[in-house]
Amino acid sequence: MYRVLIVDDEPNILTALRRNLANIPPSMLDGDRLELIPANSPDDALQLAIAENFDLVISDLRMPGMSGVELLAEVAQRHPNVARILMSGYADLAAIVSAINQANIFRFIPKPWDDNDMRMAVVQALHYRAIILENQRLADLVREQRGQLDRQQSELRRLEQEHPGITRIDRDETGAIFIDEDDL
Repeated sequence: MYRVLIVDDEPNILTALRRNLANIPPSMLDGDRLELIPANSPDDALQLAIAENFDLVISDLRMPGMSGVELLAEVAQRHPNVARILMSGYADLAAIVSAINQANIFRFIPKPWDDNDMRMAVVQALHYRAIILENQRLADLVREQRGQLDRQQSELRRLEQEHPGITRIDRDETGAIFIDEDDL
């Protein structure tokens, strides 16, 4: 289940977004469904984001008390792996640039939105987040395996110092292991 926090100070927008996003078929989300959690103020949303884990936060730009950019930047600071989408009914280029630079948003959606575009943006944001998380998991695995290899190489060097030649295998021309009787 993907948890999505939707933030807008207009109740009608929250209702419309929930209705639209509820129509995303699970097949587009690798069989998962969306759990849509509305918040009608940035303060409520921030408290939810602090207390709970979300996969995606969708926020309006202009809200009383705190802008969507400030909210998403705070969410990003606390939970860097949460995908973020910003919406606005205003063509404010400076706010969009600020959202990209400060909140590292995945996508900007103009209001009024196209229902299909909004659904696709949510699906793409969740897939992008899944890729980021998988890359982090794989990078952690590589670091762990490098550590194991380093420890094994260190042990081989130690054994070679204590018993010179112990890590070397001599083979004859057929590939069979060759043991020199003088070494016994």
